[in-house]
Amino acid sequence: MRSVLCFVLLGIWLVTGLATIPAHAQTFTDVHDYHSSSGDPYEFLQTGFIPQGRDGKLYGISHFAGTSDIGTIFVTDPTTGVPTILTSFDNSTGAYPYNGLVLGTDGNFYGDAPIYGTGGAGSVFKVTPAGVLTVLHAFTNTGDSGWPVNPPVQGNDGNWYGIASGNDQGNQFPSVFYKVTSAGVFTALHTFDTNTEGTQCEAIILGSDGNFWGGCNLGGASADGTLFKITPSGAITVLHTLTGTDGLYGGAGMVQAPDGNYYGLTFAGGSADVGVFYKLTPGGVYTVLHHFTGGADGGYPLAGPTLGTDGNIYGTTANGGNSVVCFSGIAGCGTIFKFTTAGRLTTLYTFDSTHGAYPESSLTLRTDGKFYGNTLSGGLYGQGVFYSLSTGLQPFISLVTTSGKAGSKVGILGQGFSHSSIVKFGGVQATTITVTGTTYISATVPAGAISGNVTVTTGTTTLTSAQKFIVHDSWSTGAPIPTAVQGAASGTINNKIYVVGGATSNTIVANTQVYNPTTNTWTTGASLPTARFAAAGAVVSNILYVIGGNPNGSSQTNVVEAYNPTTNTWSTKAPMPTSRDSITAVVQGGIIYVIGGFNSSGRLTTVESYNPTTNVWTPEAPLLVGKSGAAAGLLGSTIVAAGGLTNSAVTGDNEGYNSATNSWSSLTADPTARQTSCSASVLGLLYVAGGSNGTALNLNESYNNTAHKWTTLTSMPQAVVFPASATASNLLYCIGGSSSGAFGQGTVYNNLQIYQP
Repeated sequence: MRSVLCFVLLGIWLVTGLATIPAHAQTFTDVHDYHSSSGDPYEFLQTGFIPQGRDGKLYGISHFAGTSDIGTIFVTDPTTGVPTILTSFDNSTGAYPYNGLVLGTDGNFYGDAPIYGTGGAGSVFKVTPAGVLTVLHAFTNTGDSGWPVNPPVQGNDGNWYGIASGNDQGNQFPSVFYKVTSAGVFTALHTFDTNTEGTQCEAIILGSDGNFWGGCNLGGASADGTLFKITPSGAITVLHTLTGTDGLYGGAGMVQAPDGNYYGLTFAGGSADVGVFYKLTPGGVYTVLHHFTGGADGGYPLAGPTLGTDGNIYGTTANGGNSVVCFSGIAGCGTIFKFTTAGRLTTLYTFDSTHGAYPESSLTLRTDGKFYGNTLSGGLYGQGVFYSLSTGLQPFISLVTTSGKAGSKVGILGQGFSHSSIVKFGGVQATTITVTGTTYISATVPAGAISGNVTVTTGTTTLTSAQKFIVHDSWSTGAPIPTAVQGAASGTINNKIYVVGGATSNTIVANTQVYNPTTNTWTTGASLPTARFAAAGAVVSNILYVIGGNPNGSSQTNVVEAYNPTTNTWSTKAPMPTSRDSITAVVQGGIIYVIGGFNSSGRLTTVESYNPTTNVWTPEAPLLVGKSGAAAGLLGSTIVAAGGLTNSAVTGDNEGYNSATNSWSSLTADPTARQTSCSASVLGLLYVAGGSNGTALNLNESYNNTAHKWTTLTSMPQAVVFPASATASNLLYCIGGSSSGAFGQGTVYNNLQIYQP
């Protein structure tokens, strides 16, 4: 074991030019020098992550070595670095694996091999910590493509999702996105269109939205690769088409940072054609933060990035660095780097061949706070090294799964655990835990747990999870709205929620109150020109439209006013043809559909659409049942309007609108008749919480229009009528409301209740 004390000397500010970062000591340790003559695995060619197992050891793959010299799976004790081969690949299981393994919730590891196998086109497999390998699917290139080069990723449903690249050593076939269960049931979900979606598609990650995000090395409109997201059902959205000058070969991988954006690497392209570091927003805005030069900052980042517990992004370049010449006349043996999310680069270590060269494996951040990795070559025997890098990050715990409901079990990796350890989810203690050794805990999510970091306290030491745990089907609270209102209009623009107008206990107001979920703070905007209650809000192209409503407690208006948050100004638009209040608005294809409502004629079947581009209103097919205060949302291509108040009673009537045929049809009724609830569509479901059936409700339900089914969920903490409804980052926000819902009656609340689906 050979340690090297190095200093950070180089910093690059990626947009404005060079800057200097204060020097910090880094400890690089050449833990083990691989030597095939001693029985070691070798040839760590793009061998990806070496994940931490439940036993605290690291599990990896080698491209060569083993009984057939076509690859192995091995385990390494990070303290000694000595590898132990667990199993060898043969022609029946696949050969020459790339890009590492992934730890599953069952404690097994999952990966793939790009060639051979019984189908001739590679395999996807699982392997136990003891080395028992089971092929889950053998690719045949008959609808399933083949030649997978990145391990699958476990989805929120527990199944495994991956991509077969289709790259048969130069013979290119379409890539296929697939699902496979841990029992080996395989489903091809999507075949990539080479010309529009990409080919040689490789690494994917699971995003916080439940979708998978990844990239393709080639193909797309410019033939230089793409970046995409794809749903668990296989619906793909191409977010960015690479052009070469802004990156080439987008399959290297990405991570999602705490700011919600995605950060990744291309291993070629850019100004020097040796790769770039980029940011991709959830909306698909792509920004190159750094063009690698191949010099001191390195070049060709072949391995995917790693997110540090400090929120920075870490990784390696296979070439470049301060070394003038490495092997075979190639300049530089590679680097280890750190990027901030603003794009500031720090070179942490430059390889020198003596302590390794050409790092093509991703960095693994173990729960002891150190990074670990392998190099392709260099070291005492020229066959690579296993190394660690300490950057000052502190020990932490890592969650095997980062979401679940109360009652579900969560695996926790770490160190120093004991049977006296205390586990808390968002501050709520788990009452049921199982401790395995000192490095693994299985904890049951307690009732009442809220989303947040998980902690494990053993004696006087508390370790905190690097990830936040999302408690599904749970409620939390946010900062109270400054002015308590009911019946306010609302909308979300750039992840800020705008709550406009509404009524206090006895006054109709014109306030514009703005909530920032990121900071949990409220600010104010310009007041609504026409104060009103029970209006509808809708957002198109980052403009909030406030439509109709009740301006005085006894009549209705058709006024439409639009708010621009960039200029903090209001403007008046064409009035709605029918004056009404207690209406619901849904946006589809940039058109606002205003549904039902109430005026002197009673509860209305009226549906009118507004085109913000032309400022023109159009009458549409009426509802089947006249009602006001319905819950509504867009589910796929169907506008759903559930519940409401008819001329005679509250109703569970549920109707779906098809804009292509301009027609309504009956859907499965809400089992809970109610009006003026908190409602919105999130992740393909309509959520309906609270409301009134003559009494304020706290009942919470969701509607699945594909299954035509309602599901009862965890109730709201506070029963509420006529709150403002909004969504941001796939959360449902129920803001304010009252105990009655009628103007001038009951208690008006300032609560902010937040539902995590």
